[in-house]
Amino acid sequence: MFNSREQSRITSSWKRIVAVGVEGFASGLPLMSVSTLLQGWLTANGIPIATIGLLGLTELPYTLKLFWAPLMDHWAIPWPDRRRGWIALLQLMIGIGLVSFARFGATISTNEIIAIGVAAFVIAILSASQDVVVDAYRTDLLAPPERGGGAASATLGYRGAMLFIGAGCFVIAGQFGWQTSFITAGSAMLVIAPITLAAPILPAIQNPVPTLRGAVLGPSREFITRTGRKRGVLILLLVMLYRWPDGLLGLMAVPFLIQSGFSPETIGTVQGGWGIGAAIAGTAVGGLFFSKLGLNRALWVYGVIGAFSNLAYWALARFGGGFKGLLVAVSVENFCSGMMVSAFLALLMSLCNPRFSAAQYALLSGIYALSRSLLSTPGGVIASQVGWSTFFALTMAAAVPSLLLLCVLAPWKERLPRGAFDLSRDAA
Repeated sequence: MFNSREQSRITSSWKRIVAVGVEGFASGLPLMSVSTLLQGWLTANGIPIATIGLLGLTELPYTLKLFWAPLMDHWAIPWPDRRRGWIALLQLMIGIGLVSFARFGATISTNEIIAIGVAAFVIAILSASQDVVVDAYRTDLLAPPERGGGAASATLGYRGAMLFIGAGCFVIAGQFGWQTSFITAGSAMLVIAPITLAAPILPAIQNPVPTLRGAVLGPSREFITRTGRKRGVLILLLVMLYRWPDGLLGLMAVPFLIQSGFSPETIGTVQGGWGIGAAIAGTAVGGLFFSKLGLNRALWVYGVIGAFSNLAYWALARFGGGFKGLLVAVSVENFCSGMMVSAFLALLMSLCNPRFSAAQYALLSGIYALSRSLLSTPGGVIASQVGWSTFFALTMAAAVPSLLLLCVLAPWKERLPRGAFDLSRDAA
């Protein structure tokens, strides 16, 4: 049995992990609402596909958020703490914005398209800003042993929002109309705002960023000072390459399955339903074992497992297997990818100084997002030249560079990567 002090520590840890899961849900909800849900509404109203395609511009704020992230380190809203003040305010604004879509009629006129597009873009900016502060809150809140579980909880919340919008709100739209579905999405966000205010408080930071210039230039200077130039470059390479095998496979999975004779309906059902379930399970398992392994060993174990999971697609390409083979391949790959996510997000959190966590996390995640697009681009050319089975074998080999970097940056016998922020050593 635990004594009262140990029981209190465990309870506090679980409260923190649950809190970041709720904020993960809040991050996923507006993104899905201004993309998937809005696309469905416009399509149902007969809006031209070319016009609906312009909604892709709402993805821009999620790419550009790193440019205004330093402002959220500098201009903190002090109540209830430097992160939750921003989060709660943004959640209220997003919720009101989503509910406001109900003001448009059951049918959308041409004149209303511009207003809807502007509203969607504004909500995307608010949502991307919320992501910046939610990532910083998770990074500042969780102790190193909790980061794997916290990363898993945040990912589960995000996936839950995907199911809430992609399944629940679409059912509501079919039964009660699209306006009701947007009211439901907005109301869910408004309900989360007071939960945010009741979430665990962050300790006050001793040395807040005093000037705007310091907020803009300080994150990179502090990172380079802490890591050193050479090691800093290696860390950025690790961020770029750790999930490269996953990115290569993810880009080419659907073309491979279609060429293998699977119908779009089957692919959508298995990847969109079964695959999400497998990813959720993998993320939960990854977080469960994280505290026992520690960050460095989790990066090694989950990285190797994630790379070898691509063999499931290699086997499907080489030997076939029909629908059962598809289920196995999608389940194995998504489960192992979920495990990798828990270690990867914990890695990003470990690299951030609480003074600059909004800017540093946004920069690191932006580097990963950019590399995911650029490094995965040659996948189609390679697959067309060497064939599917060889291509999937090569995606497994793409893990070698990151494993070599782990040898230097995250030795098996050490708990934290070299260059990670350490409160006992580095100035916060």
